[in-house]
Amino acid sequence: MYRYFYSFIFFIVSLSFFGQSKSAKTPKIDSTHIYIEKALYFKKNKIFDNALEYAYKAILYSQKNDKNSRQADAYLTVALLFIDLKKYDQAIENLIRSISLLNNEEVGTKMGIVYYNLGVCYMQKESFSRAESYFEKANSIYESIQLLDATHMVNLEKGILYKEKNQIKTAQEIFEKIVSLPENNKNAFLKAEAYFQLGSIRFSEKSYNMSKDYFEKSYILSLIANKTDQKIKISKKLSEVYDKLSQTKKALQYLKLHVNLKDSLLKDSEAKNQISVNTKIKVDEMSDSIFKLSKENKKQEQARKFSKLINILSVALISILSLLSFSLYKNNLIRNKSNQLLLEKNNELEIAKANIEKASLARSEFLSTVSHELRTPLNAINGISHILLEDKPKPSQIEYLKSLKFSGHYLLTYINEILEINRIESNNIEIEHINFNIRELLHNIKNSLQEQASKNNNNFTLTIHEDVPDILIGDPTKISQIFINLINNALKFTENGQVTVVTTLVNKKNSKCTLKFEVEDTGIGIPNNKLDSIFDSFSQGSVEINRKYGGTGLGLTIVKRLVTLMDGKILVKSEIDKGSTFTFKLKFEIGEEVQIYTSDIINDKILRNKKILLVEDNKINQMITKKILEKKKMVCEISETGENAIIKMKSNYYDLVLMDVHLPGINGTVATKIIREFNTTTPIIALTAISLYENREMLLSYGMNDVITKPFDPDFFYKTIETNLIKFPNIA
Repeated sequence: MYRYFYSFIFFIVSLSFFGQSKSAKTPKIDSTHIYIEKALYFKKNKIFDNALEYAYKAILYSQKNDKNSRQADAYLTVALLFIDLKKYDQAIENLIRSISLLNNEEVGTKMGIVYYNLGVCYMQKESFSRAESYFEKANSIYESIQLLDATHMVNLEKGILYKEKNQIKTAQEIFEKIVSLPENNKNAFLKAEAYFQLGSIRFSEKSYNMSKDYFEKSYILSLIANKTDQKIKISKKLSEVYDKLSQTKKALQYLKLHVNLKDSLLKDSEAKNQISVNTKIKVDEMSDSIFKLSKENKKQEQARKFSKLINILSVALISILSLLSFSLYKNNLIRNKSNQLLLEKNNELEIAKANIEKASLARSEFLSTVSHELRTPLNAINGISHILLEDKPKPSQIEYLKSLKFSGHYLLTYINEILEINRIESNNIEIEHINFNIRELLHNIKNSLQEQASKNNNNFTLTIHEDVPDILIGDPTKISQIFINLINNALKFTENGQVTVVTTLVNKKNSKCTLKFEVEDTGIGIPNNKLDSIFDSFSQGSVEINRKYGGTGLGLTIVKRLVTLMDGKILVKSEIDKGSTFTFKLKFEIGEEVQIYTSDIINDKILRNKKILLVEDNKINQMITKKILEKKKMVCEISETGENAIIKMKSNYYDLVLMDVHLPGINGTVATKIIREFNTTTPIIALTAISLYENREMLLSYGMNDVITKPFDPDFFYKTIETNLIKFPNIA
């Protein structure tokens, strides 16, 4: 309930201010204002039937008197009631009506409140992008009128929103800014909530000591803020974290406090309900006397008007006034219809947007499924071509087999690039932050592409300035993808020329730095009219270029999206027949020295006579994988189901298990989890055609030691097995 507390206070303040400004001009009693106050009174005491009754009376009375500002207040009151009742669609409808009426007035507190509560509603509906948009609008209004307390509250909601979207780093930055606010009673509630959210993040990361510190700070501030709901949830979390730390006494202490606070809240609620019955009678009596006074004032005013009309106006003037009144009535009807039409159009736009999002999701799922399913037959093509090439084929067959292997590799690259784009578009990709050596990374990439450079007789050079730090913290895999795609393109479109990669330090401050990367070639260049579309999917400049040089047209698309994910921006300069230069900057933290592990096989004897259990349901994959294993003198035993694999592991000894993820019955992840309950030493490697919704971290979390992606390269296959046999020896 804390997120509605501030919006309620701001709403009361805005109404009070509005009432004061009006009363300064005239002593008239505003009945709409009285209805709203009664609705808010019953809302505060949780008597929602009466609250809604008076709120709707306020709407009807304000419409009758044609007061836009008061109609907006009434719709906002109804919306706040529906938010308390967790009926967010009805709340959104009334908030939209309120904002449409407020658009005719100056920007002020009330408009900020409406945008804020729209953000709250869409956040509850898990429509995070729309919620974020409305929070931004509310913040801009509060900043323009210098209402800092309100901006802090909106920022708190934005932090919770980013936390729900799993953008943990952004959420943490917001919460840390809030906890740095000055120490005073006014900020106690906000800071307590920010510490609570930071504690929840650390709790989910299993950093229980840090989580405990945050929760304790949150609880101390909640005592200052004196918000019972807040103290209830914090005491519960403190009990949980002390339980995780095995401090049973402290856990029980906070659990008792949690129960006592809840009991106290229930007793207060019952007392308020009893008081509200008696108070309601007093409120009704007071409002009746106010209405009587209002009626008397109206009668006196009507008498004065009637007397004035009798003395001054003629029958003709009365007729004109009647026509004018009718015209105003018609205009009011037209305006109401326009507002209703606007609301309907907004709903249609929301439905259209939802349909577009569904279509985009369906496209991504389709491409992912197709890419995933193509991997199984492709594994057979690549595997059989590799086996046949090693079985001493006839000289006349070698070229055919090499062509078959090349085609399989090309198709695999194409499928991987489609899958990578879908992973990025679906936000199902995370950027790692690990130590790596940038010099070693770039030199390894250069060495791996040197052979390709020699095919087109290109001079390939790498320059890294001396002031560039050796060790950085970032995602070496994504950075490798960026450089391999850019350098591959440069080498492919350049013949008898020069390809240069340059890395320079832009700036360095404390433990952070910014690096500039340039990939320059002297190739065919890119026409000016194609520069804007060169990063689009399946774009290669022209059909002729695609036919001559080949390729998927997806490499630059992946590059741009990966650079963007790492908060960078890539630029391109090019001139026909003179070459192209791709430039981008990335920010890094400076890291510490790391040891690089090489996975090259040192001795094939490590694999010889090793007993391998292959869990695979596809007959062709069984045959291919078994043949590849036996090439290195390994002993292969096959299991077609996860259930059978569990039985075999209980009764036999194996040096290593190759576990297919997708199996009939229980899948490979579940089978691994069960095996780990009685066997924790045998290394288990996942065999999978990783889809849009799978990742290495997810598979390792089930107890697997490594992952091999199908279709696999046999050399990488052997290296991975050898590495795991050394790293995780199974001692019988």
